[in-house]
Amino acid sequence: MLLLAATAGAQQSNKPRSSGKAASAAAAPNPYPQRFAALCAACHGANGRGEMPGTPVLAGQHSFYAITQLFLFREGRRSNEAMTAVAKTMTDADLRGFSDFIGTLPPVPPPPPASPPDAARMRKGAELAQQHKCVFCHGADLAGGQQVPRIGGQREDYLQVSLQGFKSGKRPGYTMAMVGAVSEVTPEELDTLAYYAAHFTGEAAKPPQK
Repeated sequence: MLLLAATAGAQQSNKPRSSGKAASAAAAPNPYPQRFAALCAACHGANGRGEMPGTPVLAGQHSFYAITQLFLFREGRRSNEAMTAVAKTMTDADLRGFSDFIGTLPPVPPPPPASPPDAARMRKGAELAQQHKCVFCHGADLAGGQQVPRIGGQREDYLQVSLQGFKSGKRPGYTMAMVGAVSEVTPEELDTLAYYAAHFTGEAAKPPQK
């Protein structure tokens, strides 16, 4: 439907009679930065990284992934009371507008931890990420791409809940890839993967010296 709407708009803009309207629309300011600030920033932060527990970081996230999640919330296929209430009022144009804006937010690193991450746990997380092919989809830098989310630097509590949801079947995905990926992972290992991704700084943990 979004593609059809975009195609129809493009065809209409080719007509001489509508060229003035098209130029006017092109000159209109983008309303979604302000709408994001008014509607989303209280939970997700003005720069896409908020401080509310359990609320995902949107900074550095991809627009394709964002629009997919907004669609799932709007259609009731993904469950979260607050997000469903917001998304169910959105038109297709809103889904595209908000997700396109989210896609412009640069990554924001988490605040420096009070103490360095546990080196042994980071090494184990790196091993699990390789073993269960996390890096195959999310990339060695855990930055994702297209419909695959950036998970490096994401909130640990959000990652824990998401991974547990995929394993239990409560969290729907764009495909069944995540359900299959975590099916053989233990709850303890899921927590280790969440810890690893949340504390990931762009360099994989080095194996222990022999």
